[in-house]
Amino acid sequence: MPREIRVDENGIHVVFEVEDDGGFKLLHFSAVEMDRKDIVERCLTPGFSFIEINVDGYDRPYERHGNKYIVTVPGYRMKYVSMDDARNDTGRLLTIVTQDEETGLVVTSTWQFYDGLPIVRMQHTAENKSAETRTVNYISTFNLTGIEKEGLTPQDEKLRILIPRNGWQHELNWKEYSLRDLGMDLVQPKEEQRSSNYLHVSNTGNWSAKEFLPMGYLENTEAGTSLYWQIEQNGSWEWEIGDQDGHLYLSLGGPNELYSHWFVDLQPGQSFTTVPAAVGVSLGGFDGSMAALTRYRRKIRRPNEDNEKLRVIFNDYMNCLFAEPTTEKEIPLIDEAARAGAEYYCIDAGWYADGWWWDSVGEWKESKERFPNGLREVTDYIRSKGMIPGLWLELEVMGIHCQKAAEVPDDWFFVRHGKRVFDRSRYQLDYRNPDVRQYATDTIDRLIRDYGIGYIKMDYNIEPGIGTELAADSVGEGLLEHERAYLAWLEGIFRKYPDLVIENCSSGGLRMDYAMLSRYSIQSTSDETDYKLYATIAANSPSALTPEQSAIWSYPLPEGDREEVVFNMINAMLLRIHQSGHLDQLSEERKALVKEGLDVYKSYREEIRDAVPFWPLGLSQFEDEWVSLGLLCEKKIYLAVWRREGSSSTCTLPVDYAGEDVRVRCIYPSYDESAYSWSPEMGQLTVCFNRQNMARLYELSWTQ
Repeated sequence: MPREIRVDENGIHVVFEVEDDGGFKLLHFSAVEMDRKDIVERCLTPGFSFIEINVDGYDRPYERHGNKYIVTVPGYRMKYVSMDDARNDTGRLLTIVTQDEETGLVVTSTWQFYDGLPIVRMQHTAENKSAETRTVNYISTFNLTGIEKEGLTPQDEKLRILIPRNGWQHELNWKEYSLRDLGMDLVQPKEEQRSSNYLHVSNTGNWSAKEFLPMGYLENTEAGTSLYWQIEQNGSWEWEIGDQDGHLYLSLGGPNELYSHWFVDLQPGQSFTTVPAAVGVSLGGFDGSMAALTRYRRKIRRPNEDNEKLRVIFNDYMNCLFAEPTTEKEIPLIDEAARAGAEYYCIDAGWYADGWWWDSVGEWKESKERFPNGLREVTDYIRSKGMIPGLWLELEVMGIHCQKAAEVPDDWFFVRHGKRVFDRSRYQLDYRNPDVRQYATDTIDRLIRDYGIGYIKMDYNIEPGIGTELAADSVGEGLLEHERAYLAWLEGIFRKYPDLVIENCSSGGLRMDYAMLSRYSIQSTSDETDYKLYATIAANSPSALTPEQSAIWSYPLPEGDREEVVFNMINAMLLRIHQSGHLDQLSEERKALVKEGLDVYKSYREEIRDAVPFWPLGLSQFEDEWVSLGLLCEKKIYLAVWRREGSSSTCTLPVDYAGEDVRVRCIYPSYDESAYSWSPEMGQLTVCFNRQNMARLYELSWTQ
């Protein structure tokens, strides 16, 4: 008889099954317990695989219908060897070993639970214990069949899927779909459903979030259960939802051959480890899921002072100098940033180039034309004003007109078809090369030594595509190993300079992923230049990263009024303030509003590091008139409300988290004259904004 192994931990109910022949299945992973009658038994033979892994040269005896990664070989026939159930400082740890005798592949899988959180972090290591080379072209990190099991309503009616679309100046653009919206209608009886259609979301290349964030959310509206996940990978990744013999499955993974040109030849004795992924369950809908994911992200992140202090950064780029810095331009901005209360001052792009700066990046030496007395004069001036100086860098590329690029060999760079890979007049450096890593380390050493910097804005503005052919079984393998080498190099920099703050920027937010963000303390979210549109990006940003890592531009415009300043400031005031704009050109009244906003922020910013987000109006869309983001703290809520163009002057915001005897006050701006009221019976705040394009920040507090 098959043997069930049940694991119940932190509200997660997991059921494994060991078949009579040793086959190993994952039957259940949910916030509710499994009901065996919900399983379509005929799916058990090829389906419910604990891991999908595909090796070249083997037939698939069961139909998989199209490009879906199901019924992989030897994935569907992996046999159970052992399970170690232990605990560590983090929580419960399952170590599962499975094997396939014919291919000689042995897979060691780790499932790390986190005390108090309904989330598991997963990873597999496949080792070739045969005497022959095995070419692996796919391996999942998580594979779950039966995601639709709970409830009686048809799956194409009860399941809703939220997909975080992402793109330059359109970051964090979540969209909701039903299966029918995606063309996955249930047209045969459930038990017979087997189609070639499926939902496939992926990234190919080094910009991990250029089209989608590497995460997703699935809710069963009948059962009230949710699954949510993030793939912790800074390059190519893929997840899919499809049908298999009467069930729906969810599979998550890193690069693969079909979508990202990845395969690896495992020689005898060699192994490969998948990219990690985290999967969670919830009965609390989207907000509850994101609250748990926020707490998880804090646990896996590198401990650092930046995420404790939440210091204010001024950066001279956005709607300000736009990569044309000079000593003459910087001095008045430094004065005004210091008066406003900034604590870091970052000189953005162009500081190293006499003229056009884009295609000459790579040597990182100051421009004497821009800084006649040297850049150190400016960084020392920043220090004299009580701020820590910072510089913009792009250390993963070299411009085609960089002299050093002409002096170093091709193996410093990505190469395909025997040629260096170009994108946007830059070459992609290959961090597998120790000389490249040393060049990058030497650059940071020199900038810290020569200019006294304590902050780096690390940008990345190209997409080198599928990878590199040098010293790799496949171009996708070359890309993955480069990405892993870059992360290892970054860890070494933080060990060497533990107080250095490095911002992750990729043309704004095109690498928002927790491979990067488990190392970096702060993340640029966008290059959006319209502060009204930025409200959507700001409000949605805590879905992708912790609030204290979410860097939001605030850039008051020289020609604006005081409501424009307030709107700009509130964009950033629940997150990390990236102050910019020509502060030196503002009226005194508007300068005072910037300073007031920073002072108010400093009064509560240490609460942000423990708060979790919620969305009273749901996730924001760019066309919404009203936008809101809340941060839930202990016995306190900070609530940002924005109104853009539209005809409705009032908005009611459900706030389910507040306790009794709620006190509401507008904490920014101090001149607020707008009306608002709290309904204790309904647990909702109603606000009245008598003009378009205005915003307010509220504090809700209670004693019980």
